[in-house]
Amino acid sequence: MTPNNLNEQLIKYLTDVHSIEQQALAQMERAPEIAGDQELASQFSRHLTETQEQERLVSERLNALGADPSKLKDAAGRLTGVGFALFAKFNPDTPGKLVTHGYSYEHMEAAAYELLGKVAERAGDTATAGMAAEIERQERAMAKRLELCFDIAVAASLRELSPDDLGEQLNKYLEDAHAIESQALQLLEKAPKLAGHGALAQAFEEHLGETREHLRVVEERLTARHGRPSRMKDAALRLGALNWGGFFAAQPDTPAKLAAFAYAFEHLEIASYELLMRVAERVEDRETVHMAEGILVEERAAADKLHDLFGHALEASLEEQGVAAS
Repeated sequence: MTPNNLNEQLIKYLTDVHSIEQQALAQMERAPEIAGDQELASQFSRHLTETQEQERLVSERLNALGADPSKLKDAAGRLTGVGFALFAKFNPDTPGKLVTHGYSYEHMEAAAYELLGKVAERAGDTATAGMAAEIERQERAMAKRLELCFDIAVAASLRELSPDDLGEQLNKYLEDAHAIESQALQLLEKAPKLAGHGALAQAFEEHLGETREHLRVVEERLTARHGRPSRMKDAALRLGALNWGGFFAAQPDTPAKLAAFAYAFEHLEIASYELLMRVAERVEDRETVHMAEGILVEERAAADKLHDLFGHALEASLEEQGVAAS
């Protein structure tokens, strides 16, 4: 192993998390105003303060290593963050969309800092490793606070609806779940090849079969409720999956980035089904509640398996770039 190669990896991971924080800042600055609930707004405001400090600490570590944030990555991050805030604002269930995406995004940040910490430990940079561990703890704590707000998010999203409209709203949540599973299916069909051989590819192969079944049962529930999948939603998310496939194929550290993204995507699905289950409970649709409960078990297990493979994914990424194991 050449120290310069590992140090370059450390700087690259630091510039990545800096751009992630820029995206988070763009979202956290806007989220309190559109949250639709005082408790949700309070949680986003609290995390805005944490995010500002996290960005400062990452900039400080980059400076200590003689490097600067990537202007290109940061600009892309902020643009994406603003775009999502606008997307959530103009959806009829803004609180639910904010919490669902936020829950997923916090897990993406936690994954990024966990990987950064592993690289820092390899490089013997205890200061960066300690910073990464503390920020990872904060991101996981925010994710937990958002998880405790699932009930609040559903209540705020449905507040303006009459009881007669809840059934139609449940169908929309099922449409969203179908679109997300369509995206997951397309990603998982590409992921094993992108991951290469080994445990990570096998994990994607195993979850691909589960995802096909999830898609089938969601469509079955829509049909039973006299609904049908939304072609527009499905097409939009499938296009997104194609774009993500191209993005990962172009990355020099594909296995690590793919594992972190898939881990975050599993939590997007988890939050979506948690909210869907709560809407179904309000409609007293026990079949949909039971379906969501079953899928949640498998999504949580898939997320845990991916988390267990972070070390394996990092090893594969470093080997691909010629940075040998220490």
